Amino acid sequence: MKNPVPQAASLLLEKLMLLVHVRPLLAGSGGETPPPAPGYYDTSCFKRGDLLEVPRTLFIHFGIYLGENRVAHLMPDILPALTGDRRQIQQVVTNKRLILGVIARTASVRVDTVEDFAYGGSILVNHMDRLFEDQVLGSEEAARRAEKLVGATAYSLLWNNCEHFVTYCRYGAPVSLQTDKFCETVKMIIRDQRSVLASVLVGLASIVCLGLAPSTTLATIFIPFFLWMAG
Repeated sequence: MKNPVPQAASLLLEKLMLLVHVRPLLAGSGGETPPPAPGYYDTSCFKRGDLLEVPRTLFIHFGIYLGENRVAHLMPDILPALTGDRRQIQQVVTNKRLILGVIARTASVRVDTVEDFAYGGSILVNHMDRLFEDQVLGSEEAARRAEKLVGATAYSLLWNNCEHFVTYCRYGAPVSLQTDKFCETVKMIIRDQRSVLASVLVGLASIVCLGLAPSTTLATIFIPFFLWMAG
């Protein structure tokens, strides 16, 4: 039987990562908020090969600037698995397409305008360079890598997401720091859970083997349990 912990962690991450990309809905209309008009962002400070970040509520969306108001970025999308019509695929990804893409683990590296890529969010430029300063590739090399990958691709929130795409393009190795951070958090939760279970087992053993007062032992068992549940 497979260990359910990695599967549960992957499922939780998938649900959380949806919040990165799902666009806000118009209040009471059921329609999607339109992207900002062209020219909303000042692209004069962007250079070809720049790594662009758009912070969201829980996570960050990434892309590689190609010049002329174009950004290559990896997006979950079911449509490339259903049709080869480039005109349909190139339309802005709807929430339905995105969610089905996550479920089916399909995506595409697509080229959109800066406005469509950022969707109203603030943009950070080359913010990750400070972490990979010895690995930064040339700007033209980064842009060419991104352009070569444009098209349909497999998708995994843990192993092949938008951050893996841009770090491969700009730093030569696909990594995802936000995925690593999430996995560390899950490990901490699992360790805490094991500590609580160990406390419960020790308390029960003390009743059987040491003859301690049940009221004292039960307090030892359940106080950490309730503290863990409250946290």
